[in-house]
Formats: sequence, C-alpha cells, structure tokens
Amino acid sequence: MSEGEADTGGREEIWLEKYRPQRLADIVGQETITERLQSYVDRNDLSHMLFSGPAGTGKTTASMAIAKELYGEDWSDHFLELNASDERGIDVVRDRIKSFARTSFGGADYRIIFLDEADALTDAAQAALRRTMEQFSNNVRFILSCNYSSQIIDPIQSRCAVFRFSPLPDDAVADYVRTIADAEGIEVTDDAVDALTYVADGDMRRALNALQAAAVTGNAVDEAAVYAITATARPEEIEEMVVQALDGEFVAARGTLDELLTDRGIAGGDVVDQLHRSVWDYDLSDEAAVRVLDRLGEADYRIAEGANERIQLESLLAAVARESEREQ
Repeated sequence: MSEGEADTGGREEIWLEKYRPQRLADIVGQETITERLQSYVDRNDLSHMLFSGPAGTGKTTASMAIAKELYGEDWSDHFLELNASDERGIDVVRDRIKSFARTSFGGADYRIIFLDEADALTDAAQAALRRTMEQFSNNVRFILSCNYSSQIIDPIQSRCAVFRFSPLPDDAVADYVRTIADAEGIEVTDDAVDALTYVADGDMRRALNALQAAAVTGNAVDEAAVYAITATARPEEIEEMVVQALDGEFVAARGTLDELLTDRGIAGGDVVDQLHRSVWDYDLSDEAAVRVLDRLGEADYRIAEGANERIQLESLLAAVARESEREQ
C-alpha cells in the first residue's frame, strides 16, 4: 500500500498536495525569489508582499512555506487564506480580514493573511484592503497573489515588496516529475517526461495533475498516454498542419485540423495556444513565421470575442495557404 493510500483509507491522494514543498528551499525553479524570501524568514521580519506570475509557478506554495517556517506546527492558527475570485466583495475585506486581524494571538509577533487571486478584487475592495493594511500593519502581514500585477491598484503595490514568479524551466519540471514518479514507483519514459514538460508549459500544477492522471492507466506512463489524457496535440501534428497551409495545401491542412477538433476533441483555443508556443520552433523562414503569427493573432482575438473556433481556424489556414499560392 502506498503512502497516499495509507493516509486516505485506500483512496488515492492528490499528488499535487502530497508532494507540495513544505520549505522554501524545496521550491524548484524560483531560486532567486526563494533566497530573498528566506532572508525575510531568517530575520523574522516580513513586509507586505505581492506575488505575481502565471499559475502553477509556486506562489501559493511559497506563502504556505513561509508560514510553516515561521510558526512551525501551529502555522494554520496564524495563517488565513482567502480566494478573492470566490469572495470579491468589499464585505470580505471589511469583515473576514478585519476579524482575523483583530483576533488576539499568542507566541507570534504578527499573523499572515494570504489573499489569492487578488487581481479579481473590485477597485472598491482593493481600496478597503489598502486601508486595512495600514490599520493593522502592527500585527498582520499581507501576502497578495495575482496573475497580473497591473490589475492591482498602485497604492497597494507601493506598500508591498513585489516578487515576480516566472514560468518554471523545462528542466525543473522534468526533474520534479521524475522525482515524484520514483517516489510512487511509476515508470515514466523519457518521451513521456518531454511530453509532460510540453503540456505543462512552465506550470508545475498542470504537469503533476497530468502525470497522476496518466499513471492511472497502468504502471508505465508513455508519451501517448500523456497526450491522450490531456487532450493535447503532438507538436509535430501542429507543425504538419502549418506546413501544409504554407505549402498551399489548404484541403490537407483542413483535414488535419478536423482530425484534431473532431476526432481528438481538442479545443480550438488550445490549438491556437499550441500554435503560438511552437511557431518559432518550426523550420520556417522568418517571413513565413511572421505571416502565421499575424493571422494567428487575428483568429485569437475573434475567438476571444465569441466567434466560432472552427471557422476562425479554417480561415487562418485558408489565408496562409492563399498567400503562399500568390508567392509561388
């Protein structure tokens, strides 16, 4: 019986939580940030902090690790986590945060309030939060987490030390995937690790969830299982479609697109994302790459505005193929 099954009465434990780093030193891919945060912890002198960056890069984990290192086993008594995307209103700032900030506590100089997805707060709620940060600065430290720091009002940003988390390097994701696979006794092929890093695109959460889902199919995880379980097209399939369009073969490119959307069930938005991520990796001339990106940007905008994904992607391929024919 594995450790996860022992802890959950036979039910599989989510690996994302099971292997979440407990200390700052264990967080991978953000060494510069964790070294700075460790200096705060060693001095026991936190300031208000703002963590910004893409999902799955360690923002929540770093916040929890700070609390665990500062408070030890009693960390949960001194750490309040709120998700602003669920609780957007100004009442949350005025009630829950203030109630926690006013509560008496022992053995610690200050408590920590972690506000996840703070960029989802309304401007009014952020204004109330700014005042609360000032009012309770003697006994509370705020850690705000967001994807886009530009959505946080300037008065809050000026009161925080800003830490910008970047997408995790592929080698960091690959090493961590292998570590977890070894701990779980799962055989993972090198091609599967490459597929997981491609699917993750710098998001450790996505990589671990994909690994666990793929591991359910058997004791060995291969490339095919990863792409199937994540409904992701292989990079070479996307490249084939683009090359066909650039060669003026619209019907063939449309057939490849139809297979991805219909037979494989891949979302049109995901095809756009994969195209954008990989276009410079293809053996294309600069002119061809620029042409694809130009049409890709137009299609992405229209899809975001509610247009039909299939029509826009076919239009993209048709435009690229037509331009290629004109050049010939």
